[in-house]
Amino acid sequence: MKAKRIIGSMLLAVLGGIIAVIIYSTIEKDESHTLIQESPRMRYVNLPSPSEDGPSNFTLAAEIAVDAVVHVKMKAFREGSGNPFYDFFFGTPESSDEPRVVGYGSGVILTSDGYIVTNNHVIEGSQAVEVVLNDKRTYDATVVGLDPTTDLAVLKIDSDNLPFLEFGNSDKLRLGEWVLAVGNPYNRTSTVTAGIVSAKARNINILRAELALESFIQTDAAVNPGNSGGALVNTSGELVGINAAIASRTGAFTGYSFAIPVSIVQKVTKDIIEYGAVQRAILGVTIVELDAEQAKKYNIDAIKGVLVTGLRPEGAAIDAGIEQYDVITAINGVKVNSPAELQEQVSRYRPSDKISVTLNRKNKKIQMDVVLRNTRGGTGIVEKEVEISALGASFDKISSSDKERLGISSGVKVSGIRGGKFRSAGIREGFIVTEMNDEKVSSIEDIEGILETSDGGVYIEGIYPDGLIAYYAIRL
Repeated sequence: MKAKRIIGSMLLAVLGGIIAVIIYSTIEKDESHTLIQESPRMRYVNLPSPSEDGPSNFTLAAEIAVDAVVHVKMKAFREGSGNPFYDFFFGTPESSDEPRVVGYGSGVILTSDGYIVTNNHVIEGSQAVEVVLNDKRTYDATVVGLDPTTDLAVLKIDSDNLPFLEFGNSDKLRLGEWVLAVGNPYNRTSTVTAGIVSAKARNINILRAELALESFIQTDAAVNPGNSGGALVNTSGELVGINAAIASRTGAFTGYSFAIPVSIVQKVTKDIIEYGAVQRAILGVTIVELDAEQAKKYNIDAIKGVLVTGLRPEGAAIDAGIEQYDVITAINGVKVNSPAELQEQVSRYRPSDKISVTLNRKNKKIQMDVVLRNTRGGTGIVEKEVEISALGASFDKISSSDKERLGISSGVKVSGIRGGKFRSAGIREGFIVTEMNDEKVSSIEDIEGILETSDGGVYIEGIYPDGLIAYYAIRL
């Protein structure tokens, strides 16, 4: 019996061990299955593979861009002593029939038949423009049109089958996104640098033109003198901006560069090519960025949008019902939180276009339609400014409101100066010519007629927008 009890106990122990092993194996299998399904809590901080987040190098974008970026050379004739009164009475010394190179910059080919965009400041003051392609072919360029308010200009060369850049979408640029700057810094051709988008819609107060429009893309791609007018491209090789400025105390790159977004470039260049002049749409408001102090002052709940501090008489905004101290929060559904963002949105449209403006008025949301106007207060097409090559300047009509404000009955506005007689005399953009050789000037035709009958030179009287009256003597 004792032996049977021992054997029975052993059998029970073995059976219990077998059951325990089976249960343990089952539990282990279940736990192992659960762990396989869990996501890891940690990841190595290696860079993503190309398939995860775009290309790992920029060779494709660089190869596309360098052939479409050109070298722009500005030329001017040597004339004058720098003293207009000396030249008027004693003649112009050291004159030359051959223009000399006075500056360099960059440009971007937009079409296969030779339209090129560059900065206005690149060709400002030049009397002739030469374009050199990446393959070293050289062309004399024609200035199609200028727009000092955006610092853009369009050139045309007589060629075809040219490489050009496709327009990208600057609205879709994200902070931290890689971009390339392509141009000719320090006169070194076909130079490519890389950086990231570090900010958007920057206003750096560099443009001094009336109604200047600044909404720059800020990057840390290295840009130096000579890069102006060159391309800012994304990693697909699409044009997203035109390089225009740097923030520097030394004159060389020190960390930040600024490009005009392609949303503005595309509209301005299209207008210039089609009409010869930019069809600038004006909302007719004076605005400032809304901050906490102003929100408290005007009892505004949400610190979003831009504050309307003034309205242009008989302008689009006041006619539509926009009031002082309204807060504009969106244009056609696109949110705006700074004056630069609002101006960029409005700049995409032409006079007579109807846009939807969203407002915060006394903490209530209001939406209204506004029909935009041109810079002269109308809704029609603005004609191309007339350039008189003998003076090196272009002219435009002046508005009745400017006449009333300055107390003048007639005059013609200097809208652009590319060099020549006016620049040598010291005349600046915005100057209003009221008399030439003691004859009243009311139109561009008046100036042309006076020049035809003038013998030796002209005496000019006029006024600047700030009310300063000035006189100039110019030898023809």
